[in-house]
Amino acid sequence: MKLLRRPTRRDLASVRLQHRAIRQAASLLLAYPDERTTSRLVTVDALLEHVTGPEREALERTASYLRATEPLVAAREYVETFDMRRRSTMYLTYWTGGDTRNRGTEIHAFARAYRDAGVEPPAGEAPDHLPVVLEFAATVDAEVGEQLLAAHRAPLDVLQTALVECGSPYADPVTAVCATLPPVTDQEVQRARHLAEAGPPAEAIGLQPFALTVPPRRDGSSVREGGRPA
Repeated sequence: MKLLRRPTRRDLASVRLQHRAIRQAASLLLAYPDERTTSRLVTVDALLEHVTGPEREALERTASYLRATEPLVAAREYVETFDMRRRSTMYLTYWTGGDTRNRGTEIHAFARAYRDAGVEPPAGEAPDHLPVVLEFAATVDAEVGEQLLAAHRAPLDVLQTALVECGSPYADPVTAVCATLPPVTDQEVQRARHLAEAGPPAEAIGLQPFALTVPPRRDGSSVREGGRPA
């Protein structure tokens, strides 16, 4: 009978390094395709040297898609995926706070976590935007970042399911990120299913000062929830 072996510090350090590399690579792959995409993909390649298994294969598939797709086509598909489909928004508090005062509080909690770790929330993007959270977890505070991601596992599962169902190449980075988190519980599965079926809560007040449309138009015009022009 082979006895179970307790993980060594080296084993744990290797796992943590892989998780951080996965989260950083996913953050870069989930960014809006623009003139910096090529340089981001170079960084992704370097990060994947620290990743093994199905997570590496998943991230490589998205990187290959971005390399093979014309920039304008990639940008259009990105907008159609994340800006025009409510279920595939990457704003994590949208599903837990919706158009309510609670969402403003939840967004502030992300910003406060960043400041407590010694960094300012990024200008021009909401602190609960998934690529922002992933970069924080990868490069600033892995423990707090993982706590933020794990606390919003249900929205992540809604997003991942929506991307898989529409055949999006962006499903793979989200799937890889989910693999870095603790296993889901039955309660979390039920919560994600409920969120997907019932939609976010609504109250339509109290979102200042972090009042951001979900998803926002990139031309600066206002968009209501679900991508409907205001």
